[in-house]
Amino acid sequence: MRLLNIVSSPRGADSVSIGMANAFLDAYREHCPSVEIDTLNVWEENLPDFDAQGIGAKYKGVSKQPLNDAELSIWMRIQSLAKRFQRADRIVVGVPMWNFDYPYKLKQLIDLVSQRNMLFTFDGQTYGPALRIPRALVIHVRGQHRDTRTGIASPGFDHQADYIDFWLKFIGVDDVKRLTIEHTWDAQAHASIAHGKALARDLAADF
Repeated sequence: MRLLNIVSSPRGADSVSIGMANAFLDAYREHCPSVEIDTLNVWEENLPDFDAQGIGAKYKGVSKQPLNDAELSIWMRIQSLAKRFQRADRIVVGVPMWNFDYPYKLKQLIDLVSQRNMLFTFDGQTYGPALRIPRALVIHVRGQHRDTRTGIASPGFDHQADYIDFWLKFIGVDDVKRLTIEHTWDAQAHASIAHGKALARDLAADF
């Protein structure tokens, strides 16, 4: 059993999303002692920019044209990252909310690894998943709750979670579980975090 643990907060021990994920992983190790945990920290991984070289490599690959040295270098790094998803039997993603969305480094990872014939397939008409992963857990952490008193019309925060769910299912995760912890910056923080860690440990029993 191999579990890919994606860390998208740069705050280390001060991060609530990392603390929640660690509570889950500690409990999961008790239920599955043989699990191998591969932690992919998007802030420590030195992710390549998906720039003109990366996009050039992508389209040359699709059209089966030879890559230049710079394109080949970035493409090999992309393949290496994608292989960590391909080897995974489970995925855990910690997602702190940044400006009503997710950290930009997480989106950078998604853009890098979401490549045809790596994480998804496309036959010219239909997209399909390239992976078969039974379950993923996405831990959403928000400093506050949706506040209707601001006077600003808001659709809530579902767009943030829905996108991550869609992407995981698109690449081949059958069942995406959500754990949402709010009020981590206000007077309810201590109780919310303790409750969240308890829920995380409970989820580990059937993952």
